[in-house]
Amino acid sequence: MKIRFLLDENLSPKLKFAVLRFNPEIDIVRVGDIDTPSSGTLDPDILKYLEISQRLLITDNRKSMPAHLEDHWSSGGHIWGLLWLKPNATLSAWVEELYLIWETSEAEEWIDKIDWIPF
Repeated sequence: MKIRFLLDENLSPKLKFAVLRFNPEIDIVRVGDIDTPSSGTLDPDILKYLEISQRLLITDNRKSMPAHLEDHWSSGGHIWGLLWLKPNATLSAWVEELYLIWETSEAEEWIDKIDWIPF
């Protein structure tokens, strides 16, 4: 199954549009889009949504997300992957990495995995 991405709401919408310009076939949505959690949804509920929707989260939330992720896993939950954006990278570097991940891996390979991009 192809990876489907969810961008955290604190990320610029420019990232979504840049990914789609790079390849419009990539399934990428942002918190607050239609059929996604609304803006302001708490991290634990985002993690539940990821599990149900089978989406990989892209975020720069390094404050609260790690603890919520540990709680989610401790309660038996799973995620379809999480990518933290390295703060010093450029928009184009993030887009290229997301495209490479989408092109070269399957969603199932990312279950309960976390990583930083660019690698």
